[in-house]
Amino acid sequence: MIELPDLVAGALAAATLSALALGAGLMRSRRLQARQQAEIAALRRQLDGTLHAFTAEIGHLAAQRMPAAARQLTHPHVTVPGPRQPHLTGTPLGGAMEDVLAALRVELTAQRTRIDAAAQAGMRGATREIQAALYRLQDALRALQQRYDDPELAQTLFELDHENEQSLRRAQVAAVVCGAWVGLAREDSHLVDAVTGGQARLAGYHRVRVHNHLRPGTALVSHAVEPVAIIVAELLDNALRHSAPDTDVTVNLEHVHHGVCVTVDDAGLGMTQDERARAQRLVAGSEPILLTDLGDPPRMGLAAIGQLTRQFDLSVDLSSPSPYGGVRAVLLVDSHLLSRIDPEERPPAASAPRSTRRAEQDAPAPAHAYGAEPDDAASGAVSRHDGPRDSGGLPQRRRRNRATADSEPATRGPARRPEEAAAALGALQSGTAAARAVARDGGPERSGEATSDTEQTDYEGGAAR
Repeated sequence: MIELPDLVAGALAAATLSALALGAGLMRSRRLQARQQAEIAALRRQLDGTLHAFTAEIGHLAAQRMPAAARQLTHPHVTVPGPRQPHLTGTPLGGAMEDVLAALRVELTAQRTRIDAAAQAGMRGATREIQAALYRLQDALRALQQRYDDPELAQTLFELDHENEQSLRRAQVAAVVCGAWVGLAREDSHLVDAVTGGQARLAGYHRVRVHNHLRPGTALVSHAVEPVAIIVAELLDNALRHSAPDTDVTVNLEHVHHGVCVTVDDAGLGMTQDERARAQRLVAGSEPILLTDLGDPPRMGLAAIGQLTRQFDLSVDLSSPSPYGGVRAVLLVDSHLLSRIDPEERPPAASAPRSTRRAEQDAPAPAHAYGAEPDDAASGAVSRHDGPRDSGGLPQRRRRNRATADSEPATRGPARRPEEAAAALGALQSGTAAARAVARDGGPERSGEATSDTEQTDYEGGAAR
């Protein structure tokens, strides 16, 4: 029989063992809880760090990467920075941010195109109205030139007509950049006339020296005449603007294997490699042209050239420097845009530079370059219509009567001064008016009226214009 003390001792031992086991379990539980709390704190710190890094990355995306991506659309040299944390590259988060930048570029491009199209439509309408008003002003000025005999007034009207011509050119260039048609339809014309017609639209036309090495009768088809004149005018305008006012701009017209080249050389400062590359992109016309890409204020000359080269299958090259230190621009007119006009039936303008080929065939004397002073009597007939370069006489823009040209003597005196030219014009107009009055009264001198009209037209087409 088990005694009571033994039972009590066994119970106490069992209780002790149970208490020890319970204490050990409680200790293990507390250690496990402490470990879990430490892990939770570490995870919380890691989450806070990740959240801070993600917030900083989104801020970097918004403040640095997105504006750079937007600027890159208009300035390709701008570099878009990468993620703030380089290890994100190639991760899902990094890919998602690249998708954001790509979507931004697409949307900005679409919005810029839409806004620019609206701006171009508005400018087309405005330039159309301006051109119409300037054409009306041109007609009014030329009517006044015919009506009044005062030499000083005539000279002023000629100067105003030239200023109006320059305004017309600027409006026409703006319209072309905005997608409008060139605005004029012409018949087939001598190529040299198109070149001198573009020259006549510029303020510094007297600094341009044109050397015509084309075969006589080389002409442009009708739809290429005005585009070539506009392109030449813009190339010459750039050359004149970016070269010193005491230097000349040289133009050479030459045949090449596939057509005709019009080469413009200036003695300016030239262009840097980046400027040359951008200019070549503009004149190539291979990319859409936005007004916002042309600066403030917009510089539209090269953009207009690009529009015309694309529309009329012409090409302009600006990749070569000029031998005079400036820029060389080469306009290539392909053979399918060329035609031929009989120079005997329809001669070029009297003030246009004579072809060196004709000079070689007809006489050993050197060919007359546009604007050069006559050296001998053989060149006097041409220089009479050019006028001295410092007199302000404008290049010819109207054809001269062939019969009158053939009837002139081969020898002429020195070119007239502006006052003499204006006075002669007034005298011719007075003589014409008197002859017409006699004709209306039934007088016998109707042949005199015809002669006076012919002389007046010849004078206006030559020295006055």
